[in-house]
Amino acid sequence: METTRFWDVLPERAREALRRTGTTVLIRPGAFLTREHTRASQVFVLRTGAVKVWVDRGGEIGILDVLGPGDVVGELEAVDGGTRHANVEALTPVEALVLPAARFRSVLDGHPGAAWAVAAVLAERLRDANELRVAHFPDDPERRLASRLLRLAARFGSPLGRERRNGTAGISGAAGTAGTAEDGWQVQIPISQQDLGRWAGMGRRKVAQILAADPVRDGLTVARNMIVIRSVDALHRLTGRDD
Repeated sequence: METTRFWDVLPERAREALRRTGTTVLIRPGAFLTREHTRASQVFVLRTGAVKVWVDRGGEIGILDVLGPGDVVGELEAVDGGTRHANVEALTPVEALVLPAARFRSVLDGHPGAAWAVAAVLAERLRDANELRVAHFPDDPERRLASRLLRLAARFGSPLGRERRNGTAGISGAAGTAGTAEDGWQVQIPISQQDLGRWAGMGRRKVAQILAADPVRDGLTVARNMIVIRSVDALHRLTGRDD
């Protein structure tokens, strides 16, 4: 359930350079960091909060990713100078380090190894996209949905205490920390069943059907602003893995 966070794999000297050249901004929920098809040339390094990356194709919304602390936004356009490939919208209050694309490239050029941090992020996103494509042929909606939920847990999950797993108050850890299959997880960001479907390539009704069926029915709750995963093993089984 690991994901590659740009900030974590960036060399320390490059981090310091970004801190010096960047500006800290606060972004309210619902505001856009980037808009599809525009040429704004800024790069954002997320420090807190969550954003969703989505596209509009003839009125149909497709979610490409949900990013959080340590992730980078706008790196593709900084590399190739092209137009924005997607909208990036704040799901929660977000704090980010923002700098022009030219300065971002200068930092990468000036710090050996920094470019590999971008390469690691792009490689991880390519692997994830390929995983979704494979799960379409043959069609395997359970695997696609489980992989999205595991991705959210890896990025935003806090371990649950035993009491919370049993339906009462629990113990929350820091967002992004890793729990165990025995502990369970909670993800406190506003992701609806419709959003999960848009991300996993299916309708909301199909999402609800999967969540209501074995083996996830008793191990998972998707509420308005909270996802509670009481059985990580059940999600692993849906993806075809037993770890």
